[in-house]
Amino acid sequence: MPAVPKHRQPIINAAVTLFRRHGYSRTGLNDIVDVSGAPKGSLYHYFPDGKSSIAVAAVEEAGRRVAATVAGLAEECGSTAELLRAHARMLAGWMRGSGFRNGCPITTVLLELAPRERAVAEAGRKAYAARIALLRDRLIADGFARPRAESLAVLCTSALQGALIQARVERSGRPIEVTAAELARLIETETGR
Repeated sequence: MPAVPKHRQPIINAAVTLFRRHGYSRTGLNDIVDVSGAPKGSLYHYFPDGKSSIAVAAVEEAGRRVAATVAGLAEECGSTAELLRAHARMLAGWMRGSGFRNGCPITTVLLELAPRERAVAEAGRKAYAARIALLRDRLIADGFARPRAESLAVLCTSALQGALIQARVERSGRPIEVTAAELARLIETETGR
């Protein structure tokens, strides 16, 4: 029976947390070891290609978490507009709770490493594609034709990512909430709701 990778997930979780807060460049391997509680040798065992391979795993993990959050909201909310407003409240609350120190671990890593680190960029592309697909499908359920739903899903994802950066800079949840409200209004106008 193969050994359970005891320290791999704690390393990834630590990287997600640290990259979200400090970015890739300002997070050292010793920081990841300290936060994860894993022996330093575990970093090299599970991630023999170094820190960039930890970044790939962290972006993939963060992508799964975001997709799970959006999927959950899609099930709870009656429309895409409602989903966007609920997600914005959640994001703004998380940002406030961190004192606006935390950003999106996907975006912070991608801003530093893409396109130079192709594996990281690919992990980010997949993470965004999963989120866009969830929003697209919700928009289709709201009555949008697939091409328009795809365009709106890209717009919503891009706008909210930009709003997260602006919220961090302004130390306010308002950019997130305003962005989601305007996107919701656009969607409601087009659906006639």
